[in-house]
Amino acid sequence: MIEPLLRLFEGLSATEATLAVLLVSVAAAVAMEFVVLRLAKRYVSYTDTEYDNIVFSTLRAPMVVTAALVGVYVLTQVPSVRSSVLLDPGTIDDLFGRPALSILVLVWAYAANEVVNRLVAAVNEEGGRFDFAPVFSNIWTLSVLVGGAGTLLWLWGIEITPLLGAAGVAGIAVGFAAKDTVANFFGGIALYFDDTYKLGDYIVLDDDTAGTVIKVGVRSTTLLTRDEVMVTVPNAALNAAKVTNESAPQRRRRIRVPIGVAYGTDIDAFEELLVEVAAAESLVRDSPKPRARFRSFGDSALQYELLCWVNGPTRRRRAQHELNRSLYKALNAAGIEIPYPKRDVTVTEAVSDIAADADAGTAAIRAREDRAADGRERDGPA
Repeated sequence: MIEPLLRLFEGLSATEATLAVLLVSVAAAVAMEFVVLRLAKRYVSYTDTEYDNIVFSTLRAPMVVTAALVGVYVLTQVPSVRSSVLLDPGTIDDLFGRPALSILVLVWAYAANEVVNRLVAAVNEEGGRFDFAPVFSNIWTLSVLVGGAGTLLWLWGIEITPLLGAAGVAGIAVGFAAKDTVANFFGGIALYFDDTYKLGDYIVLDDDTAGTVIKVGVRSTTLLTRDEVMVTVPNAALNAAKVTNESAPQRRRRIRVPIGVAYGTDIDAFEELLVEVAAAESLVRDSPKPRARFRSFGDSALQYELLCWVNGPTRRRRAQHELNRSLYKALNAAGIEIPYPKRDVTVTEAVSDIAADADAGTAAIRAREDRAADGRERDGPA
């Protein structure tokens, strides 16, 4: 790809070639900054999405640097320049050519990592089903790092085949030594592709651990409980556990308020009162509408459930508290009884029988004492 550029400088002296390359490099950098990038900026300003703005702002500096450093590398490859300087061609490459290309590799590796991470962050902010787990950013950063390091080694002529073999052996050793970390890493990838949860979701594990997802890392996921305590759960454990995502597919959640009413109550008026209390509560959604359901005949009451919806799983406890208070006040004001279990216990005392048994026992004791006294008298001295 460099050969067509070198042909442009054939027949020129070293000085003329140097001036020409510098002039072309400066002109390319200026054109890139004031023509191409300005036109691109004007174009992206008319779009509604922020993605193109992110790409433009991130790649602007690398493009200008590339226009300048390519000129430096081309200058080191011009035959007239290489033959006229005091340094040999290998030294020129080591001092100017390869460093220029190395800077280009580092600049573009940084730009590639930055643009993808910023795009992922922008998509995450939009939420919804297009959420990108932060683990994707970590995987991309690791890939860019490995790719950039391999490119630099190849550029400087360092044989990477032995390194790859050593890396394979080291990878096996690390895999056995850090199997839990590796399991957590792949567990996080599996959770991402399964779309189990995303940032901001309220999840419940099979051991009753519950909280809002505030961070998804390579090794673990962090939950914030209702007590404002952070719980770190390994991704491998999450991947093997039963996870209930109470924020999906919608954030609204239904609550059930059990309540009993005494036998003989006008159930039509009672059900209407339940619905009115639920509709008046600000935490309860208007749609779906609240409703009362007669569940069973209890020992002491007619068992009902008040069913209504709230806007999120974290509001259920507060809504149930407010509904219980309002229902208690409303039922008392309406004179409707909230029954509780009652038991009648009857105690019968047989006084005469108890007294007779006591007298018989006393008489028997006295008779034994008298017989014992008579026996002692007969056995005494004459």
